[in-house]
Amino acid sequence: MKFALKIIAVFMIMGLGINPLMAQQPETTRTEASVPDENRPLDDIVEKRLIDERRLLPYEAMREADIFWEKRIWRVVDVREKMNLPFAYPEMPFFSILMNAAIEGEISVYSTDDDKFTFELNPDEVASMGATIDTVITFDPETYEEQVQVVRNEINPEDVKQFRMKEVWFFDEESSTLKVRILGIAPLIDVFDDNGNYRFTKPMFWVYYPDCREILSRHKVFNVGNDASPNTWEDLLEMRYFASYVYKESNVYDRRLQDYLSGVDLLLEADKIKQEIFNFEHDLWSY
Repeated sequence: MKFALKIIAVFMIMGLGINPLMAQQPETTRTEASVPDENRPLDDIVEKRLIDERRLLPYEAMREADIFWEKRIWRVVDVREKMNLPFAYPEMPFFSILMNAAIEGEISVYSTDDDKFTFELNPDEVASMGATIDTVITFDPETYEEQVQVVRNEINPEDVKQFRMKEVWFFDEESSTLKVRILGIAPLIDVFDDNGNYRFTKPMFWVYYPDCREILSRHKVFNVGNDASPNTWEDLLEMRYFASYVYKESNVYDRRLQDYLSGVDLLLEADKIKQEIFNFEHDLWSY
């Protein structure tokens, strides 16, 4: 009788599509393991190597005698603007590229005491920027004794919402063209008081852009219009595919626009500076 009941139970399990050997085994939890790079499936149609194989073209040599006019401009790039959303791409934000390269010693960063790249910072000083130290009280689960632990909170790339750029516009007599070159890039962070109230925005450090072009040319930037286009950060900055506003131009008082203007007048003056540069090039020619 017992043997007949076992036979009936086996057939019922098989009728439900269950392996009788598996039915007697206890449930096991699934463990996740990272797949080695050489065995990982290709997340694309073909393996793309254009960025790795492409060589970075150096700037053309310039003669001081060929530059008869130049203007220094300081801009602010806000990553919250629609055109600047690639700067905050979650997989690899632009700030993370600069920060990681500075900590690894691949690029040199400079202090914000001035914007002339005077004082160089070491990687340890860069790593400590933006990080906060908190003390957390915990309890031992066995003895229930109170313990104080020191926790280091690294800066969140999402907290960097603006970048400051220093650039030079100049007219090259040899080619009879108006050109622009970026000199430096500085990420900006917001500073709050103990009550969480916003106080001001300050730059973290300055990156000398001509020296970091090689690093930026090896990092792909998200292309809104075409995922197959292998554009890099160096391409985006050289093509000037970003939105910005002027907050300072070279002047005898060395002051910013917000030091003597506000509101709508501040925006109008920034547009006026951009229009003056355009008019300068336009007025050089006669039609």
